[in-house]
Amino acid sequence: MKNSLNKALIAGATLALMSTAATAKPNDQLSISADAPAAVKEKFSAWVAGDNVRGRKDRCYGIALSGENDCKAGAGTSCAGTSTVDFQGNAWTYAPKGSCEYIITPNGKASLSEI
Repeated sequence: MKNSLNKALIAGATLALMSTAATAKPNDQLSISADAPAAVKEKFSAWVAGDNVRGRKDRCYGIALSGENDCKAGAGTSCAGTSTVDFQGNAWTYAPKGSCEYIITPNGKASLSEI
């Protein structure tokens, strides 16, 4: 029984560690402003290429595709995956820290606050 409990605790700890890295959902319709600092461009490029956002991150509004937001999609929605249109201004997705203010969508600039 002790061995089973240890395995369960290890499995739970592993799951908790895995869930701490946000799985941001970038898409190929996003771009980064030419005036973004080189470090921000590098983090943005890695994120768009599929790397998870680790460490510090921003809640970036207006960048998620429909149903792919990390959380908050306005009145009548619960949380993750509830945005109803692409680039919904009141839905956010985690983006690398410092990059949100430089992200450009087909609808305009992303924002650190609701659009």
